[in-house]
Amino acid sequence: MMLDLTRFKILTFDCYGTMIDWEAGIFAALRPILAAHDKKIPDSALLELYSELEFSAEHGEYLRYRDVLQSVVRGFGDRLGFLPTDAEVRSLPESLASWQPFPDTVAALRKLKSRYQLAVMSNIDDDLFAATAPKLGVGFGHVITAQQAGCYKPCMRMFNLAEDRMGVSRDHWLHVGQSVYHDVIPAQSLGIATVWVNRCSPRPGAGAAKAAAAQPDLEVPDLQTLAELAA
Repeated sequence: MMLDLTRFKILTFDCYGTMIDWEAGIFAALRPILAAHDKKIPDSALLELYSELEFSAEHGEYLRYRDVLQSVVRGFGDRLGFLPTDAEVRSLPESLASWQPFPDTVAALRKLKSRYQLAVMSNIDDDLFAATAPKLGVGFGHVITAQQAGCYKPCMRMFNLAEDRMGVSRDHWLHVGQSVYHDVIPAQSLGIATVWVNRCSPRPGAGAAKAAAAQPDLEVPDLQTLAELAA
C-alpha cells in the first residue's frame, strides 16, 4: 500500500548521501591520497571501509565531524599500511565544502517545499553544513546537527531535539534518508514514518553508511521520485 503523503506537515531530511552526493565527495578526496601511497581498493570496498571507520569514530566520546573525518583518513592509513601526511588528514573534511547536490536535489526540494515544511537532520558540524546550505537551493525551517545534539544518528537525542524544536506530532512528521542504519531504524522506533532514498551506489543498499536492514514506509531511488509522488 502506498504511503499517504497528504497527512504529513513536515519533512526532515538527512543531508549527506540523501541530498548531497557524498560518495562522489569521498572518492574525490580519498582516491588521490591512496594513489599517492600506491594503494588500490575497489569502490565498494572503499565505501565499506569508510563506513566502518566512521562508525568507530562516532561512538564513544563525542568528536566533531571534522575530527571524525580526519580519523577516517588515519584509519585508511592504518588498515592499508601507509602514513598520511597532515595535509592529507585535513583534506577530507576540507573537501566537504565542495561536495555537490545530486542532480535531482534542488528541483525536488523546491517542489516539496510548496507542500511541506522542510527541515534538516544531519550528522555534521554547524560550520560544515553552513558551507553546504547555499547549494541546496531552499531555506529550511530547522537545521538539527550532531554538533547541537552532542551525538550522531541513530542517537535518539537528535530526533528528540528535532521534535522539541519543530513542535509537530509524530503522525505529521516524515523522515527522509539514505541510511537505513542512521535514519530509517531510529525514526521508526519512535513511530515516525520513513522514506528510504535508496540511491544507486557501488555498495548497493548501504553506500558509505553502516549496513542495516529494515522495512521503510516508502522506498524511492531519488528525491525526484518522492517529489513526483507527493505532487
